[in-house]
Amino acid sequence: MQKRKLGNQGLEVSALGLGCMGLSFSYGKPTDKKDAIALIRAAVEKGITFFDTAQIYGPFTNEEVVGEALAPFRNNVVIATKFGFNYVDGKSTGLNSRPENIRKTVEDSLNRLKTDVIDLLYQHRVDPQVPMEDVAGTVKDLIKEGKVRYFGLSEASARSIRKAHAEQPVSALQSEYSLWWREPETKTMSTLEELGIGLVPFSPLGKGFLTGKIDENTKFEPTDFRNTVPRFSVENRAANKKLVDLIGTIAQNKNATPAQIALAWLLAQKPWIVPIPGTTKLHRLEENIGAVNVELSDEDLAVIEAAASKIKIQGQRYSEANQKMIDE
Repeated sequence: MQKRKLGNQGLEVSALGLGCMGLSFSYGKPTDKKDAIALIRAAVEKGITFFDTAQIYGPFTNEEVVGEALAPFRNNVVIATKFGFNYVDGKSTGLNSRPENIRKTVEDSLNRLKTDVIDLLYQHRVDPQVPMEDVAGTVKDLIKEGKVRYFGLSEASARSIRKAHAEQPVSALQSEYSLWWREPETKTMSTLEELGIGLVPFSPLGKGFLTGKIDENTKFEPTDFRNTVPRFSVENRAANKKLVDLIGTIAQNKNATPAQIALAWLLAQKPWIVPIPGTTKLHRLEENIGAVNVELSDEDLAVIEAAASKIKIQGQRYSEANQKMIDE
């Protein structure tokens, strides 16, 4: 597996990571713990060194699964987790990035992850009630104490990134980025390049849509959060199929799958981009890993760009409630 560097502080990871959220949270019934652990360990054996989790995934259960799965390989992998929410009786009650809460929840994460240090610690969402200087300063102290190695932000604006980076160098920004959500190109990527910060795209396969396996007739489980996402309404799925058809055509020409083209496109954008596709299936894991061997020429990229520019994606990517937590 190829390696890439996130940020200028020395963090090196596999060119693709594994987003672990879907094993426990958001996409319907959680994967059986034994099967989830087996999948994560299979990823390690296939060369993936970068694993993404968060306190809120469950809440808490995903960190426990990731910690147990990676314990035998701890010195050879990079674990990323996130803070930034308040919890009452095991349920999230909103944003909370106050320094005392960061410290408390980081200790909880360390215990669940069965480790004495978090490799990459993200603020999950920018908290407008807490100055970014206080957030970054708290993480800076945790790094000095040896409890955290690198600092990251998730879904943060360029303004917030600059404030944080001035206090404690930021190694990575995690944001949604894919062929059907390209806002980072105009909102944050120039700032990341200027400051030497890596980009970790989550939902690089459009929450499954870019694989070509979802259409307007697909039925999601009742607990699948895509039921609440405007972009996944029946009419919007039908409209957005144009993009999937484009990716499918390119895939046929390159003897690859649509998922591999979508991931290869991301990898081709910048050398400091590390997508973290998630899956619950071993054959999908193997398929995703195959994307690192798909080469898209400048001509391929130009063809994709020209065709994609004519396709207007329909529907918001978040529900109204989730959209309110995005830092603008």
